[in-house]
Amino acid sequence: MNKTNLINPRHENLVDFRDRIGAITRLAVPVSMARLSMLVLVMVDMAMTGHFATTELAFYSLAHAVHMVCMLIGVGMLIGTAVLSAQALGAGAHEECGVIWRVSMLHAFVLGCIFAGLAQAGVWFYHQMGYETGLADGAGDVVAVLNFGLPGQLVYAASILFLEALNRPGPGLVIMIAANFVNAVLNWLLIDGDIALGAEGAAWATTISRWLIAAAAVIYILRMKDAHKFNITGRLDEWRNIGKKLRHLGYPLGLAQGLESAAFASLTLFAGHISGQAAGGFQIVMTVVAFCFMAAIGVGTATAVHVGMAIGRRDQRQMILSGWAGLFAITIFMAMMAVAITLFPNALARIFTDDPALLAIVVPTLLVGAIILVCDGAQGVLMGALRGAGDVWVPTALHLCSFLLVMVPAAGWLSLRTSLGTPGLMWGTLCGVTLAAVLLAGRFHIISKRPIGRL
Repeated sequence: MNKTNLINPRHENLVDFRDRIGAITRLAVPVSMARLSMLVLVMVDMAMTGHFATTELAFYSLAHAVHMVCMLIGVGMLIGTAVLSAQALGAGAHEECGVIWRVSMLHAFVLGCIFAGLAQAGVWFYHQMGYETGLADGAGDVVAVLNFGLPGQLVYAASILFLEALNRPGPGLVIMIAANFVNAVLNWLLIDGDIALGAEGAAWATTISRWLIAAAAVIYILRMKDAHKFNITGRLDEWRNIGKKLRHLGYPLGLAQGLESAAFASLTLFAGHISGQAAGGFQIVMTVVAFCFMAAIGVGTATAVHVGMAIGRRDQRQMILSGWAGLFAITIFMAMMAVAITLFPNALARIFTDDPALLAIVVPTLLVGAIILVCDGAQGVLMGALRGAGDVWVPTALHLCSFLLVMVPAAGWLSLRTSLGTPGLMWGTLCGVTLAAVLLAGRFHIISKRPIGRL
């Protein structure tokens, strides 16, 4: 009897599913580490600023909340770089990849300059939000410096998204590790030391580091051994059409990133209305949650790449397996992180501050933060799977419903209108991310049943 006839189709699916998990994990680990290294820049800024002065930490926290909205809108506008490059690679159209990168670079620089210009009105913005004069002036000065580094940050993001689509995440990780050493040294010189710029010094350290990583990423791509294969410096054929596709993906993805980051920034602003210490404490908790969420970004990016490559090959089965494999992988990881945070909340909080009053805010809020991780990771990866498939507008609408219409009102009411205080912000967050995960899972199920085709 022919043994191949005895193969169980269900077993074959399980083997392929396991292989998809392995492939996604191999790409996700260095991608996550690179994203984590970006966050470490912020964590080091916050830790060193927090130990310098609690007031300076409040300046940095409020500034960073607004700065992140700008940065994530910009990165969202550029995510099409990875989607288009992965689909081109899967289809064997290697020469299109370099054109996609160069068009994306132009978009990145222009977007960064726009956000840098807008940030010069930072002091006015914080005054309009009703903060007391000292807090508004301090936060406004810091956000202006942070956004000055956005053109560099977005050029780096475009370059790394391109490399990740080519399944080459290593250079981005190496660049960010080096940047963290540079940033730490600059913080030591600028925050305290003889200059003692406090939060503004931390912002300058990060801005300088971001321009350096942009230069490093561009130089690496230009010097790749197979740069000619990918048309890195050749003719810009179809650049107008590629730019149109990039913007077609970028508008909704940038909007989705902006809505989500604006929603979370509003939570920090709510915390600021509780007290300056609450703003600093909540930002510490969000930093720890974001630290864990870097895994979701890594797995989501890897999932988007594998979904995109499968679509480029017109392989619907692999597209479906890649999407659900990414969700499975992040669920396991986030559950482990939630257990770790629940077991060691005090130790994690003391990384950022020794202030007893601040610790009293951070620890209970951190315990609630652990609860949101699984659903937060799930919605992040599902969004990656959908953007890999080129589905952008409906997921954006689902984000709008989940974060702006559910999370923000719930968090505001629970934190400001009940006795929960700062932990109420995280309970509201749980409502939003849970709804987002459920809605996006349903959307991916629908998309996976439709005929597929390259953008």
